[in-house]
Amino acid sequence: MPPSRILVVRPSSLGDVVYALALAADVRRAYPDARIDWVAEEPFAALPALDADVAQVIPVALRRWRGSLLRATTWREFSVFRRAVRSSRYDAVIDLQEQLKGAIIARIARGRRHGLHASSIREPLATLLHNVHHRVDRDIHFVTKCRRVAADALQYTVDGPPRWRWKALPAALLTPEGPYAMLVTATSRESKLWPETHWRELVAHLARAGISVLLPWGTPREQARCQRIAEGAATAVVPSRQSIAQCAALLSRATLAVGIDTGLTHLAAALGTPTVAVFTETDARLAGVAICGPQARDLGGNGVIPTFLDVVAAVADVWRHVPQC
Repeated sequence: MPPSRILVVRPSSLGDVVYALALAADVRRAYPDARIDWVAEEPFAALPALDADVAQVIPVALRRWRGSLLRATTWREFSVFRRAVRSSRYDAVIDLQEQLKGAIIARIARGRRHGLHASSIREPLATLLHNVHHRVDRDIHFVTKCRRVAADALQYTVDGPPRWRWKALPAALLTPEGPYAMLVTATSRESKLWPETHWRELVAHLARAGISVLLPWGTPREQARCQRIAEGAATAVVPSRQSIAQCAALLSRATLAVGIDTGLTHLAAALGTPTVAVFTETDARLAGVAICGPQARDLGGNGVIPTFLDVVAAVADVWRHVPQC
């Protein structure tokens, strides 16, 4: 009997949620009548809500609750979450978090719990809370891993490249006149950053091509970095802090996105925007944007830091794959 109701547990982080969402389109093709619910950390809950194949998003606040375990409000909020996640019985609960916290959430839900095998998971202790374990190669792209686990759990065949079906995005609050690029320059991990001098060179290069730039940010420290990069450049704008939905709207309408290995860069590629991802310490084979299609390129990684000229060449290359009007 085909599954009718499925719960996916992938609360964080933003880029991983983007890639995990590719399984929703796979499930919809295999089982058109299936309902997919999703558990996401509250800062990221707006992202699966934008997916046309996700019926309900159940927010969870584990990160915030950890700092206030003795407060009555924390336990009241947890009770609300528990009731929400247990309100339905699921044919399959698919835990893709690879950590104990994801397995605990899956254990609260009602349904047969699927997770990664001990040889494939980041925290093997989590396997104790799953009913079924799925073995996949650890050395594959995260989107491929998620798609294979879901296909194995629900007994269908993965077919073709990853695809996403997005709902109509909201109108962007700030859309520059003419072509613009989104430059995703900031992340909490300093080792992932690309030198500010390179970003300023890229801003100038795009300006000469008639392309203005937006520099989104999420924290005051990231805002300060964006302001330094934009300083003195008339074509560079550091907007006010944007929500995930607003960033998605801006990314979807952008002529180009260039960013480091962080959530908004991966979202840009999944939205179909021509995207160049700049990797420094991490491995692009496991989390790169090129898997999203010919409009996306990965540069660097594993200690190799791309130069400004590397990025310029990649930008020219992705543009060659964009249909011209």
